[in-house]
Amino acid sequence: MRLIWKLLRKHISVFELAVFFVANLIGMAVILAGVQIYSDIKPMLTGEKSLIGNEYMIVTRPVERVGIGAPTFSAEDIADLEDQDFVVNLGLFAASQFEVDGSIMFNGRRLSTMMFFEAVPDSFIDVTSKDWHFEAGDKSIPIILPRNYLNLYNFGFSQTQKLPQITEDMIKRVELGIRLSGNGHRDDYVGRVVGFSDRLNTILVPMDFITWANSYYAEAKADRPTRLILEVANPGAPEVTNYLAEHGYAAEDRPAESSKALFLLKVCVAVIVGIGAIFSLLSMIILTLSIYLLLQKNITKLENLVLIGHKPSRVAMPYNLMTLILNLSILVISLAVVYIAQGKYMGYLSDIAGHSLSATPTAAVIVGILLTLVIVAFNFLIIYRKIREISKKR
Repeated sequence: MRLIWKLLRKHISVFELAVFFVANLIGMAVILAGVQIYSDIKPMLTGEKSLIGNEYMIVTRPVERVGIGAPTFSAEDIADLEDQDFVVNLGLFAASQFEVDGSIMFNGRRLSTMMFFEAVPDSFIDVTSKDWHFEAGDKSIPIILPRNYLNLYNFGFSQTQKLPQITEDMIKRVELGIRLSGNGHRDDYVGRVVGFSDRLNTILVPMDFITWANSYYAEAKADRPTRLILEVANPGAPEVTNYLAEHGYAAEDRPAESSKALFLLKVCVAVIVGIGAIFSLLSMIILTLSIYLLLQKNITKLENLVLIGHKPSRVAMPYNLMTLILNLSILVISLAVVYIAQGKYMGYLSDIAGHSLSATPTAAVIVGILLTLVIVAFNFLIIYRKIREISKKR
């Protein structure tokens, strides 16, 4: 084989091979880097180790016509939702079925309004407070307000009414006058704001309070919820949107942050891998043309080698070894680049996560080996077919 190599290497263009090497190296490195970055970041956006965590959706039935009473969910509806794989946890909204009047003395002026209360299981609440409890007989009601209520007051109402802006700590120290009436009862309570929610856009009170107050003040007992809260891993998943559309449900909640982040990650990775694939495809075309040109230049020598009894596979061996060495070198260098880059960006991800993260370029290794096998097999095929054509002509 050494003799065959000496005969055939004369017309090998180092420049053409160098162009192929550089182009394929860039393409391979970009593809493997994109795949590895996606593999490393995806667990941080979804699943148990997600930095963002699971998302919450508030599901309702849309109101289709004017009438009294909102569309409700039956026990069968709730059971069917709980059986869905995308639902991690499900909670029911319990609404107050009695009159609620709230008032406050502020800057010498009495502000009053009609209110409503709702409650959800504590596991769905994003506020932690030692005062979040209620027992029958208590005259103090803990309340959680949506944070955007305070923002609307500070940056809207207070500006038009010439009132001072207030902080969260200030409003937590304010006592709210709460009057509950219904079913022949009318009582006064003190409401205390114990926190502000970014997740739930409603006036929350403990579930124990709603359960007791509805049994005491409500004349009609509502046994069906009008709203549900779902904890889901990926609200943007097709099965979620398809299920809601099929059953005519509406999702009130804002778009899921993890879903948007994962979508953007997929788009970025797709663009990166696409660019890398273009580089790799161009490099394969360059190598193919180089091999055909090299074979054409050596066609007389190849014909003579076949005539004196050398098998096509033996004649093709030097070219096969050349392409194998080139592609293996590209793979090793690309993996080295990905490994070094991974060590850099994992440090930044560890800072974001707040703890040390470790990862190995497993995804890059697997994809790199598969791509290399495909490219090498393609190169072997075109070399073998060309030499077979030469041998058949003779």
